Amino acid sequence: MLRWVLGTMLLSALAVMIAGSVAEKRVLADLREQAVTDARLRAALLDSELARFRLLPLTLADDRDVIAAVNGVPAAREALDRKLELLAGVTRAAAIYVIAPDGTAVSASNWRSPESFKGMDYRFRPYFQEAKARGEASQYALGTVSHRPGLYLARRSAGQGVIVVKLEFDRIEQEWARAGGITFVRNPLGVVLVTSRPDWRFAASQRLTPATAARFRRETRVPIDALRPLPIRRGARDVRVLDGGGRFVAREVAVAQSGWQLTLMQPVNAAVRTAQRAAALSAALAAVMLSVLGWTLTQRVTLARRRTAELEDAVAQRTADLRREMDERAESEARAAELRDALRQANRLASLGQITASVAHETAQPVAAIRTYAQTSGTLLDRGALEDVRANLGTIARLADRIGSVTAHLRGFSRRQSGEVRPVLVSDVVDGALLILKEQLRSAAIDLPAIPPALAVLGGKVRLEQVLVNLIQNALEAMAGMPERRITLALSHDATHVRLTVADGGPGVADDVVGRLFTPFVTSRDKGLGLGLVISQDIMVELGGWLKLLPSAGGARFEVGMRRA
Repeated sequence: MLRWVLGTMLLSALAVMIAGSVAEKRVLADLREQAVTDARLRAALLDSELARFRLLPLTLADDRDVIAAVNGVPAAREALDRKLELLAGVTRAAAIYVIAPDGTAVSASNWRSPESFKGMDYRFRPYFQEAKARGEASQYALGTVSHRPGLYLARRSAGQGVIVVKLEFDRIEQEWARAGGITFVRNPLGVVLVTSRPDWRFAASQRLTPATAARFRRETRVPIDALRPLPIRRGARDVRVLDGGGRFVAREVAVAQSGWQLTLMQPVNAAVRTAQRAAALSAALAAVMLSVLGWTLTQRVTLARRRTAELEDAVAQRTADLRREMDERAESEARAAELRDALRQANRLASLGQITASVAHETAQPVAAIRTYAQTSGTLLDRGALEDVRANLGTIARLADRIGSVTAHLRGFSRRQSGEVRPVLVSDVVDGALLILKEQLRSAAIDLPAIPPALAVLGGKVRLEQVLVNLIQNALEAMAGMPERRITLALSHDATHVRLTVADGGPGVADDVVGRLFTPFVTSRDKGLGLGLVISQDIMVELGGWLKLLPSAGGARFEVGMRRA
């Protein structure tokens, strides 16, 4: 009996040691693989947030109210205050403000607050100095008024002013904290700037020289005692150990902000202990079962039966416990999968800084028309219809010129720059827009008004065509999937103005979007940038006209107002 007991204990101890070692290696391998995926997803979430906010200064750089406010127009500054307040609310920016060339803030989104930035002197800020010198800049620092940390994105505006957007990372840090583990971002000096552990902010992973530390404190305005060592030391391979105890698997990935590095640390001890307990329990149970089985084979039949029944009860209980642990682990993994899906969805947010998307949007229709005319010319050439081929080649040349004009004017559309204003025939504008959209309009019906041949307006042909193309294309997208797609153009004019309306038979504009329809980044389409109608409205205002949404019983109905030549 004693021999069997000692043998069972020795076998169980050996099995537990081996199972624990194997379980630890398996858990570490799983954690390393999962940490790589999670780190990339969290970096993607941060990158999408940075890309979204970088477009704000670019969009506002040539805004008329910004230029007027920088030039000292009081009414423009008041209008700009309200515009910046609305933009900050829509984009959830911490602050948006405009600085005059002398370094004084002349307009701010927090103009209503007692802590408004208006009147503050920002000449000392490196981002102001660098933006004036190079055109754009970014800097992470504490706010001079709010004393809250954030990333300042600055861009020089027309008139030598500077537009600044402050991005705070509270929401991202909370998302990281809820996702588990420890996430932090360091700058090239190794100083932690963004972190799911607020007490780690401004801790440094490497020793800084006194001069470097003094320069960092001066530029970011952090207290003298803010810089301190990061409470982490390296373990074996990619394992990190906290000063207060606890092991973590660490993974590092780069983010879009120059020089920033994201680190994700996933805890090891709890997962290893859980796996080791489960493995040890299974190994010990297996050892006990083998020993008991050997013992029962040496006993009498009745004793063997009784012991076997008791062992079966114990096995059933242990198995139920293990099954519960497995179910809990499966639920935990399912929650983690849901979180990863949410992060991937955030990564699918439109990257508003990609200007190439706008170029494709503005030139896709002329390119499609060129392809159609080229294919038709081949058929006509085979038939010997040289005059028709020559006419098609002329049309292709005009479309190519149009693509060049659209590309040359694209920056003017997005930045609201003024262009040449001259008499333009309304019929030429309508014909040009229909020519660009010829291929898309094959699947839709369009009702055209009778346009007097000599009816002309003041404007630029390419810009007016752009407005009409945007409205017709929006109408086509609104009616996608409908059995009957019909667009109606109507024309009216008097001694001073010409009014052209574009109506569709789609579902119309949602009530919650109507009030913000001409606000940047507001769109009801999944793939829309929310800039097309804003740019079109600005084009019409610059030309002395207007673009507005008219009430309609069904579908959307837009009116383009133009000055009569």
